[in-house]
Amino acid sequence: MSVTRQPVSIAAVTQTRAVQQMDVTGAGIPDDVPSPVLAAAWARLGILRTERVPLWAAHWIVAGHDGEQLVCLAGLHGDDPRDVRDALPGALADCGVAWPESDAAAAAVAFTHLARVHLAGRAGALWVARTVEEIARSCGYSADVLALPLGRVEGIADAWGAGWAGTDEQLAATVAAACAEQLAARPQ
Repeated sequence: MSVTRQPVSIAAVTQTRAVQQMDVTGAGIPDDVPSPVLAAAWARLGILRTERVPLWAAHWIVAGHDGEQLVCLAGLHGDDPRDVRDALPGALADCGVAWPESDAAAAAVAFTHLARVHLAGRAGALWVARTVEEIARSCGYSADVLALPLGRVEGIADAWGAGWAGTDEQLAATVAAACAEQLAARPQ
């Protein structure tokens, strides 16, 4: 059986992908590229994967952001974390993004992202729980961070597979409920 392929314009494919892959802030950035707001939060929390940031900066430019520092960041190789960290604040300013005021503010952005990807089926509950633990640890287990809806599942990953805090399905349901509560508390 042969399949007949219809020609499709690049512009139509690009526009369709941009509409289908909206990020946290609503700009047309692919799902695997965090928004500048999310990157700022990760940087504040100390969990930013600097080797990927120049590529993200290039996507931010394509999405319509502009500025000298952003172009400079997009031109880096990403193999020197110091160069990336030095260029990031100016690039974020070029995107109109302010540095998060506190760890709790940054964690709220990161937790909202985690909640979205989990409830969309793109991340498992255990991965979310482990990432919450990483964020909590990076903030010194700040009470303000742990008070956030998703922050309250900190420590649940230790119970996975152990049975002492419930079945894995019950733990996953707890994470999903916390994700829903996080989104209700911070819908943007």
